[in-house]
Amino acid sequence: MDRRLTQEALRLLEAHEPFARATVVRTSGSTPGRLGASMIIRTDGSTVGTVGGAALEEEVKSLGRVAIERRAGDLHHFDLRAWEPGGLPSLCGGSVDIAIEFVPARPHILLWGGGHVAHAVAAVLPELEYTFSVADDRPEWVGNDRFPGAEQRVVVEPSRIWNALRPASFSHLYVLGYDALKDLEVLRASIDQFPGTIGLIASAAKREHLFARLREGGVDRAAIGRIRSPIGIDIGAESPSEIAISIVAEIIRDQHPTRSHTRRAHAREAKVSRDAVLQPP
Repeated sequence: MDRRLTQEALRLLEAHEPFARATVVRTSGSTPGRLGASMIIRTDGSTVGTVGGAALEEEVKSLGRVAIERRAGDLHHFDLRAWEPGGLPSLCGGSVDIAIEFVPARPHILLWGGGHVAHAVAAVLPELEYTFSVADDRPEWVGNDRFPGAEQRVVVEPSRIWNALRPASFSHLYVLGYDALKDLEVLRASIDQFPGTIGLIASAAKREHLFARLREGGVDRAAIGRIRSPIGIDIGAESPSEIAISIVAEIIRDQHPTRSHTRRAHAREAKVSRDAVLQPP
């Protein structure tokens, strides 16, 4: 195991940055990279480690960037025979299979409002090794006694939330506030500045009121469409703890979009097959 790769993988995870990891999983004949050789590809295309160099490595770098863009890895076969159709410009003469794994950014969730739902969400996240921070304009609701596991506990006015925090350091913002007007200020401050997922806990009436106020303030519908509301996976949640489970399940689904899409596609196909069987002749 390459210590440099392990250290860099840990650094990227702690920095909440996605990356791709390429590993030689099979070789045949003469190849430039040994079995198990690995390389990390960062979002800017820079790398740590090697899978053999030359044209093979350049191809793997490119595929690593594609994996990051698509949020999904794959297994790739390469012929290292320049004289064969489709072969890389290499005279090694062998072939190699390389697995490219997409490693998503470790979530860092910002909870606006330190109330009951935020407290319940915060209780679940550490078990998943997801980082969270909490912000509120009421000091007594963001104390260490209430959120001991928070990376940051910030007392800030809602309109100044991104003066106190760096937007790019968070993957999700969940607006769980106790005051609709203050929630509106957080949304206004976040719609242009926060690049990640925005979720709003709200009744239908509150949601429509806040969205209408945003439109009146010049926010276009496409931008408002970024806001998830209702939040969480629909499991019929009612209590703060149940709502927390539905929210965290949604975050987990965000971490595995391709897998979730595949499961939903299989479910749809299964339903079509069942419906076809049940149709009368």
